[in-house]
Amino acid sequence: MPLPRRNDPSSTFRHLDWPTVIIYLIMVFAGMVSIYAACYNFDNASMFADTEFSGKQLRWIGLSIALGLVILLIDARMYETYAFPIYVALMVLLAVTPFLAEDTKGSYSWIKFGGMSLQPAEFAKFATALALAKLFSGYHFDLNAKWTNYVKAITIIVVPIVLILLQNETGSALTFMALFFVLYREGMSGLVLFAALFAVVIFVVGIKFTETMIMGMPAGQFYVLLMIMVVMIGMTAAYSRRYEVGRNLLIWFAGVGLVEFILTLCSIAVPGLIVNLSAIGIACVYIVVEAVTLRRPRLYVSVATAVLSIAFLFSVGAAFDHLQPHQKLRIQVALGIVEDLRSAGYNVNQSKIAIGSGGFFGKGFLNGTQTKLKYVPEQHTDFIFCTIGEEEGFVGTMIVTLLFLGLILRVISIGERQPTTFGRVYAYCVASYFIFHFCINIGMVIGLCPVIGIPLPFFSYGGSSLWGFTILLFILLKIDASRKNYLSY
Repeated sequence: MPLPRRNDPSSTFRHLDWPTVIIYLIMVFAGMVSIYAACYNFDNASMFADTEFSGKQLRWIGLSIALGLVILLIDARMYETYAFPIYVALMVLLAVTPFLAEDTKGSYSWIKFGGMSLQPAEFAKFATALALAKLFSGYHFDLNAKWTNYVKAITIIVVPIVLILLQNETGSALTFMALFFVLYREGMSGLVLFAALFAVVIFVVGIKFTETMIMGMPAGQFYVLLMIMVVMIGMTAAYSRRYEVGRNLLIWFAGVGLVEFILTLCSIAVPGLIVNLSAIGIACVYIVVEAVTLRRPRLYVSVATAVLSIAFLFSVGAAFDHLQPHQKLRIQVALGIVEDLRSAGYNVNQSKIAIGSGGFFGKGFLNGTQTKLKYVPEQHTDFIFCTIGEEEGFVGTMIVTLLFLGLILRVISIGERQPTTFGRVYAYCVASYFIFHFCINIGMVIGLCPVIGIPLPFFSYGGSSLWGFTILLFILLKIDASRKNYLSY
């Protein structure tokens, strides 16, 4: 078992991962320049003026760098030792936030301290990552050893999600879902990720294709049931390890589909929903019989997948109806169901116009017309990427993408070289946060995802976001720099 040596500040800076630090500095200062461009007009003052968002961001950057230095000077063992107390303290803060915060566009997630406001949800990210890493670093902890280990890990992730949802801050809450990728890295079955992805597909297809009818049922239900049949064939063939079993299912489903098609051509009304559900039900009975005969209990996974998928399909409508009106509208706009260019779809439409108008090389720094005429609301925060796209063009957006790709790959590399489980798990938590924020923010800006208010790390304006990500990253850098202090014996 590795034993840590005493904390040595000079050793920390000697073993610091400087490429990651350099990427961090490039990103925060590039973000400040982008914020200045997003808010610029011809009467604006200097980029460094306190009255400008860029000047305020520079102040946050200075404080963030100072905060990073403090983190590097603290003994790395402190983060592991006090992981759970830090987590509990932040959860308590999240719990009381709705009672202390004022209404900010319907959200109760910002606490004011004098002349500034902080969002505790941003700091809960590193606290949750520390707690999850501490859990996995426990003596002989194995995620798959017993089901209670899953309960512990999922509870650590779900608690901040629930507390932030109570603040009416859906976007911030969803970022913690990224930590499920860490569970996969630490041994969780890939079936769980597949189930989550399949659930998303069912939700999207079930909501998007509701108007068109196919064989007497909504097209969304038809497409989902067809996907369930395909998944059942694939899973059954794989788990049974017999080609014949998968072939029999294929023949059965194809036969049912052919009969439905012929009856439809003959203008005979076909109760498609009942027929397809019956076909899947009979297929499930067949799979159960094969599972018993072949003694392949894993075949039950195929049956469970079909049953749960069908149940989820019919719950999609109820779940969608329980969303807030503005949330439903954003999803409908993102899926192309509703075209609301003057309201819910305005930001995204103007953002796409701005990015598209930038072309390959862009219009030049401070020359973006969409930006200067303020067509895109919140452009210095969640939609900062469209400023880069308009003024720096495809080249600028690719540079930003490569910076994030480089940062994420460095974080993963740092995680893989850690001598302790605590360091490895924490690194993957950091990588998961960055991947989620980058993908969802870019998806929002170009219209691939609903607008849920997720900032672009180090680029979007905001002290809480910048501090939160700085703490998250510099704790990892400290843990990594201290790995040389561990001796195996």
